[in-house]
Amino acid sequence: MTTRLQIDFVSDVSCPWCIIGLQALEQAAERLAGEVALDVHFQPFELNPQMPPGGQEIDEHLHEKYGASPEQSQRTREAIRARGAELGFTFDMGRRARIYNTFDAHRLLHWAGEQGGGLQRALKRALFEAYFTHGQDPGDPAVLRAQAERVGLDGDEAAAILASDRYAAEVREREAFFTGHGIRSVPSIIVNGRHLIQGGQPVEVFEQALRQIAASTGKGEAAPA
Repeated sequence: MTTRLQIDFVSDVSCPWCIIGLQALEQAAERLAGEVALDVHFQPFELNPQMPPGGQEIDEHLHEKYGASPEQSQRTREAIRARGAELGFTFDMGRRARIYNTFDAHRLLHWAGEQGGGLQRALKRALFEAYFTHGQDPGDPAVLRAQAERVGLDGDEAAAILASDRYAAEVREREAFFTGHGIRSVPSIIVNGRHLIQGGQPVEVFEQALRQIAASTGKGEAAPA
């Protein structure tokens, strides 16, 4: 018997540990095929909500925000690149990598979630790849439209959304909901609305956690409707 688990995957498309966490979570689910199935909903979180258009050079940003030296930042990027490679994801942003504002990306992801058919997941992954593999700006309307079209969404509708303020209130409401419930870092993976797994954990950690939660659900813990 397969136990279906609801996943709220709180993340930002400019967070490298978020794609690492997603890769590991999905690989854990593959290992548990037949036992556990995941119903994943991507929820918005902005690492840098005040970031202006055009963004900021990564080393400069990390130094201002965390006090990291260029050498420390480079070591961190190398560790992230290695983790990504282990999980089948390529980090290759180039030497002039920048951090960007991602609010419009979250608006488009909210819309994609309303379309169903796995389009939100497809767009999320496309945006991760556009940014981390190809160094593109996830706040650029042209990039966002192209990624929407790439996964089968209507490009004209995507452009119309980006040219308006549609879904801005909904994204802010979801952001406030999760930060109001204590989410301060991402990825934060919330299972069945009550179990929290944080960070880009190894596949084995996700596998063990999902198996334990599925077992407790099967013993009487009701899953959300």
